[in-house]
Amino acid sequence: MTFLWPHMLWLLLAVPSLVALYLFLLRRKKKAALRYASLNLLKEALGPGQRIRRHVPPILFLLGIAALLAATARPVAIVMLPMQQHTIILAMDVSGSMRATDVLPSRLVAAQEAGKTFVAELPTSVKVGIVAFAGTASVVQPPTHSRDDIVAAIDRFQAQRGTAIGSAIILSLATIFPEAGIDVSDAIYGRNAPRSAAPLGTAGTDKKAFTPVPPGSYTSAVIVLLTDGQRTTGPDSMEAAKMAAERGVRIFTVGVGTPQGAVLNFEGWSFHARLDEDTLKAISNLTQGEYFRAGTATDLKKIYQSLSSRLVFEKRQTEITAFFSAAAAVLILLSGVLSVLWFNRVL
Repeated sequence: MTFLWPHMLWLLLAVPSLVALYLFLLRRKKKAALRYASLNLLKEALGPGQRIRRHVPPILFLLGIAALLAATARPVAIVMLPMQQHTIILAMDVSGSMRATDVLPSRLVAAQEAGKTFVAELPTSVKVGIVAFAGTASVVQPPTHSRDDIVAAIDRFQAQRGTAIGSAIILSLATIFPEAGIDVSDAIYGRNAPRSAAPLGTAGTDKKAFTPVPPGSYTSAVIVLLTDGQRTTGPDSMEAAKMAAERGVRIFTVGVGTPQGAVLNFEGWSFHARLDEDTLKAISNLTQGEYFRAGTATDLKKIYQSLSSRLVFEKRQTEITAFFSAAAAVLILLSGVLSVLWFNRVL
């Protein structure tokens, strides 16, 4: 914890002075009480509990004064706070390998059910957008507060050929920053997109001024990327992840499937679907996100439950003067209430 006005902490030196004044008043009161012959009888009547209790209200009052004086220094601490404006883009793999049944009832169905549970547990203030990707990527649901629209979009998933992870990332970024001039032609058309001298993800001559920011510094949106395979087409996954890192957007990657993968037959093709964990870990590390592996449907649900709490709260350096002031008010009020209840006086 730090203080914006640390020089105001000198005021806390008044607390020892108040303690000394309290002890002085007690000693003077004790001397005055010696005049009464019945003092010993009075002490016996009070008992040790009563003698201790008489000091409780003054101690609470002094603690309240100390908290109030500390508040004048404007304390600052890193605390967990709900994000005021937040958008989550779910980039979900709908490639043919998602039909594999090593995650029951299938990878795709498990991902759909977990995704719908995840969305249902998010605060209604959070916008959610859905990007589905296979050989290309498409926005099947722009960011919205409507949970019904999101669930309907997830239910419409249809398995297709290819896995364009880079396309999904770029299209997710374009959805988060619609006015940034990000060229999504590579993301949509993959290898068939016309190549130009412009860097990946820029709009050529229409490119807008862009200044990179520290990875993970953009707190208004995140991407949750779920896939079960490795990139087979489209822009390079790490180049796309670099774009996200330069824009401060974190990517949380979720790998679905078993380490050994699965052999599948899809539309006349036979192939081995292998989970590229190394790339998914690299994407999350580069963007200051985190990687999760879901080997079962239960794992996938637990991951989404964990993400739902992580993505709507953030650690933020915040002035906590109000907390100190509130604590001071409670302590002072409590000291007064106890003094009235126990001794029929205010301190």
